[in-house]
Amino acid sequence: MSKVNPTDRRYTKEHEWVIDNGDGTVTIGITDHAQELLTDIVFVELPEIGKQVKQLEAVAVVESVKSVSDVYSPVTGEVSEANQKLEKSPELINHDPYGKGWIAKLKMAQPEELQSLLDASAYEAFIAAEEH
Repeated sequence: MSKVNPTDRRYTKEHEWVIDNGDGTVTIGITDHAQELLTDIVFVELPEIGKQVKQLEAVAVVESVKSVSDVYSPVTGEVSEANQKLEKSPELINHDPYGKGWIAKLKMAQPEELQSLLDASAYEAFIAAEEH
């Protein structure tokens, strides 16, 4: 069973999280559940600053010892920052997926998209249903 997911953010069925920074930007990453499925993360291909992404379009790539997975953007927007620390320490995602393991920040184009995402309890119910 996964650890409790923070209630201050929204989630996708592709196992990404997003938190509203309150200034028109959001921070995104992958969930604890996702990093557990991937196991040891060895490389992260970060998005370029200025890249335009649509909701649920691939924004980054996470490579683990088991597989290579796209990271999908929870919202439409423009990449304003990428977590450069992941270039030298991709394992930050394994150790702290909701903190130091964030992947990118986006300037939101359509903030209302946040409402279409799952809250923490809905995401946990989704994971539970997926595991059975």
